[in-house]
Amino acid sequence: MKSYTITKMNGAPDWKQIPALQIDTVYQSADIRAWAKLCWDESGIYAYLQADEENIRAEENGVLGQVYQDSCLEFFIRPTQALPYFNFEWNPNGKVYLGFGTNISNLIRLAVPDEQKMFRPQPFRTEKGWGITFFIPFTFIQHFLPHFQAEEGLHFYGNCYKCGDLTIQPHYYSWNPIDPDDFTFHCPEYFGELILGGK
Repeated sequence: MKSYTITKMNGAPDWKQIPALQIDTVYQSADIRAWAKLCWDESGIYAYLQADEENIRAEENGVLGQVYQDSCLEFFIRPTQALPYFNFEWNPNGKVYLGFGTNISNLIRLAVPDEQKMFRPQPFRTEKGWGITFFIPFTFIQHFLPHFQAEEGLHFYGNCYKCGDLTIQPHYYSWNPIDPDDFTFHCPEYFGELILGGK
């Protein structure tokens, strides 16, 4: 199991100072490189996902769209020892596929009334591809998991993914390896370890 310490910060994230985790376990390859950066403060977790990807697909624009069919960057977070997790899946338009559950068969899709205000997604383009930053408030997590408390040194779980089902070159990558014989990103038992770091 890979592990990553989430940097604690004050003020706006300085992404240049935050170490990256590489989304480099390959299941179906394309000419793509992807990575993520995470930091936190007392209010929540800040996420930065980026990909070098030449042939970007960005078709989904609706609520509850199938964004994994586009060029897609994903962060799954399992905040407690129990299996329930949240899956945040984003396309280059800043549209999210959001769910909560223990596996793909019992996943509940979530439609947040004002997701722009709640998660603050900021998609961006680069010379080589695209990326997105967003925010996960701890109050959002506690709405589903009331006993969750964020504190320095807390160990929990998560994974980051890159995919694109209907892109020119369909591809699937992860940070922490999953079981290739039972291939699904929705496998919280294979998530890596995330640690809330201190100052």
